[in-house]
Amino acid sequence: MTVNSRTVMARAWASFVFALAACMSAAGQPPAPYRLTMPDAIQRGLQANLGVLVAGTRVEEAEGTRLRSLSAALLPRVNAQSYANSQNRDLRAFGISLPGMPEVVGPFSNYDFRVYAQQNVVDLASYRQFKASQTALDAGKMDFQDARDLVVRSVAALYLNAESADARTRAAQSRVSDSTALFKLARDKHDAGTATGVDVLRAQVQLANDKQALLVAQNDYTKSLLALARNIGMSPGASLELAETLQYRPLALVSPEVLLPSALATRADYMSLAKQREGLVEQQRANAARWYPKLSVNGNFGGIGRSVGGIRATGLIQGQVDFTIFDRDRNGEAQQLLSRLKRIDDQIADTRRGVDEEIREALLNLESASDQVTVAKDGQELAQRELEMAQDRFQQGTANNVEVVTAQDELARAQENYIVAVSSHVNAKFALARALGDTEKNILQFESNP
Repeated sequence: MTVNSRTVMARAWASFVFALAACMSAAGQPPAPYRLTMPDAIQRGLQANLGVLVAGTRVEEAEGTRLRSLSAALLPRVNAQSYANSQNRDLRAFGISLPGMPEVVGPFSNYDFRVYAQQNVVDLASYRQFKASQTALDAGKMDFQDARDLVVRSVAALYLNAESADARTRAAQSRVSDSTALFKLARDKHDAGTATGVDVLRAQVQLANDKQALLVAQNDYTKSLLALARNIGMSPGASLELAETLQYRPLALVSPEVLLPSALATRADYMSLAKQREGLVEQQRANAARWYPKLSVNGNFGGIGRSVGGIRATGLIQGQVDFTIFDRDRNGEAQQLLSRLKRIDDQIADTRRGVDEEIREALLNLESASDQVTVAKDGQELAQRELEMAQDRFQQGTANNVEVVTAQDELARAQENYIVAVSSHVNAKFALARALGDTEKNILQFESNP
C-alpha cells in the first residue's frame, strides 16, 4: 500500500469518526421545539378532531343513500337465473285421469337459463325521493363544513390563548429584568452610603414578587401549549413554540346590513337548514305523487329445454301500469312532512336572527376593543415614562425607590391592560370570521392583514 493511499484512508477514517461523534453528540441533545404557525395548527386540528371525522362519515353515508335512491328510481334492475331439475308428477293430483295413463309420470328433466330485467319508465314518487336524497347529501356536506368551521374557531382561540400567555411571560420577564437592575442599583447606592437598607429590602421584595409572577406566567404558557397540542392531535409532551406573537392588526369595519346577505349565503349551518327544507319539499311532492300511476317495463330472455342439447331460446316483454286506489298512509305522511316543514322554517328564521346578532356583536366588540387598544397603548407608554423618571430620580438621590416600585406596579397593570385589549380585539375578529362563514379563510385573511 502506498503512502498516498494510506493518507487518504486515514483522512477518510478521521472524517467518519468525526461524523459519528457529531451524530452521538446531537443524539444526546434535546430536539429543537417545533415552530407552530396558526395555519399549521388549524390544519392539524381539522385532521385530528373527532367531530369533523364523524361529520365526514355522515356525508359518505348520505352519498350511499343517494345512490340507493337513484337505483330505485331511475336505473334498471337486471338479474340472471338458471336451474336444472329432475321431477315426477302426480297427474291425478292435477285432475288428469285417463284410462291407460299412469298416475305418476317421470322422472323427466328440464333446463332453464334466463336473464330478467325491469325498468321504471314513469315513477314520480321514487324520482322525488331521489331528489330529496340529493338535498340530504348537500345538507350533510354543509353540516360537515359547519363542523370544520367550529373546529377552526376553537383551534384559533386556543392559539390566541397561547399567544396571550406568551405575551404575559415576556412582559413578566421584562419586569424581572427591571427589578434586577433596581435591586443592583439600590445595593450599590447602599454600599456607597446614599441609600438606606429599607431601599435595598424594598427592591429585593419587588424582585421576588416579579420572579414569582414570571413563574406563574411561564406555567400558564406551558399549560396553554399542552391544551393546544392536545386539540390538534399532537402529543401533549411535544416540544412546541409559537411561530407567531400577539399583535394588533386593525380591521376596517363594515355595517352589518352589508355583511348579513353574504354571511347567510356562506354560513354552513344556515345553508344546511335551507337544504333540509328543500328536501322536505321534495318529500311532499313525492307524497303527492303516490296517487299517480306508475309505468314500468319488464321482461326476460333465455333458453329452456328437456336437455342441454335441446335448449331453445324463449323470452317475454311486457308493460305494466300500477294504480293506487286506497292509501290512508299517505295522509299521515303528509301531516308529518307539514309539521317538519314548519319546524325547519322556525329554525331558519331563528338562525337568521342569530347570524345577524353574531355579526353585530362581533362588530361592537371589534370597535370597543380597538378603542381599548389605543387607550391601553397610551397608558403603557405613560407608565414606561413614569418608571424611567422614577428610576432617574432614585439614581440621582432626589427620592427613594418607593416611586420606582410604584411605577413598576403601574407598568405591570398597563402591560396587562394592553395584552387583554389586543387579545379581545383578535378574539372579536375570530368571532366575526365565524359569524360571516368560511371561518378558516376569514381568520387567516384577518390575521395576515398588516
